[in-house]
Amino acid sequence: MKRLLLVLCFFCFAEAVAQPSERFVKVMVTPDHADWLYKPGESVKLTISVYRNNVLLRDAKLHYEIGPEKMEPTKKETVTLKDGTLALDAGTLKTPGFLRCIATVELDGKEYRGLTTAGFEPQNIKPTVANPADFNTFWTDAKADLAKIPVDARMTLLPERCTALTNVYHLSLQNVNNSRFYGILCVPKKEGKYPAILRVPGAGVRPYNGMIAEADKGFITLEVGIHGVPVTMDPGVYADLARGPLNGYQMADLDDRDRYYYKRVYLGCVRAVDFLAGMPQYDGQNMAVTGGSQGGALSIVTAGLDARIKWLGAFYPALSDVTGYLNGRAGGWPHLFAGSSMAFNNKPDRIKTTGYYDVVNFARLVRVPGRYAWGFNDETCPPTSMYAAYNVIPGPKTLDITYLDTGHWTYPEETEKMMAWLMGQLKGEK
Repeated sequence: MKRLLLVLCFFCFAEAVAQPSERFVKVMVTPDHADWLYKPGESVKLTISVYRNNVLLRDAKLHYEIGPEKMEPTKKETVTLKDGTLALDAGTLKTPGFLRCIATVELDGKEYRGLTTAGFEPQNIKPTVANPADFNTFWTDAKADLAKIPVDARMTLLPERCTALTNVYHLSLQNVNNSRFYGILCVPKKEGKYPAILRVPGAGVRPYNGMIAEADKGFITLEVGIHGVPVTMDPGVYADLARGPLNGYQMADLDDRDRYYYKRVYLGCVRAVDFLAGMPQYDGQNMAVTGGSQGGALSIVTAGLDARIKWLGAFYPALSDVTGYLNGRAGGWPHLFAGSSMAFNNKPDRIKTTGYYDVVNFARLVRVPGRYAWGFNDETCPPTSMYAAYNVIPGPKTLDITYLDTGHWTYPEETEKMMAWLMGQLKGEK
């Protein structure tokens, strides 16, 4: 049976990992194309309906805004829906991209919201971010510097987390710049050779519990943090770090490509693979990567940087085509050139640095088979930015856009589908 090292960079922000809760009043924005796809120049016809108790809400006061995603609306209006519904011509786009309609209703002091995002030939969206001529050299040299540093793995058994089948450890690895990379390592107790699962986190600052259930099923698992601090401290410590020294870490040292925050993070992902690949319990040949949001970004980055990765699956990758805003369209999280960040970051040195860290340029290096998934309504990682990265991947790839209405979250069926696919590859199924 074919087995792969599964490098899991799982789901993003804590508030975005689950499907949103049901709302008392539902604002439905329905396009006239079931696949939400249109040709440039073709008008998008929408029906906006407001329901309460599954019945159309009469005389609802509705405000809607239409425009390219994340941009200033080109059309907006406030109307009263006498019968609870409105037919609307949302207009069109003349070039590949996404047109979004956001509709809101206020009732009894609460606001209810719905949206739909129409795609116009997204497979033809091209990146805006520069691809530095020395991109490959920069990262080859960085990995060479990392390779000179001993892994220096330090494992501390966590007896309270161990199971009958699995030993659980707090792990510390040596990384660049005299820093450490921490995680929760789970190793099957039974002697043998195992595939490994590395979970790289989404954005934020938090402790980690480890992937104990997966280890019980016969995997080496390692769930890491990216901030160079132990991952077993009291949750209050991470809250203080998030409000204090790690607040806005996504922009730290953006003016210097050699000191930007994500250099240590990206190399830490490689260091984690170093450790797993060197474990005597590891089967020695099988590697894959998957994840969501910042984790989706890190999964693509890791696959691009490290040839030991043989499989890839990513949900809504962040850090993709971040310079979109400088070119009149949506850019990827963390939205370095949008809103209040624009004036601070719109400088030549900061723009130049993004080219060395944007997921688009790592995507160009991904040649392993991959599966990707996102919805058109994602407002954290705009689909324009994600397609910009996806479209340049040279390796075999499949994009699942079955769940069009998802934002920065997944349905249970969606995650099950991705994992079933991954496990199918682990079993050697075609």
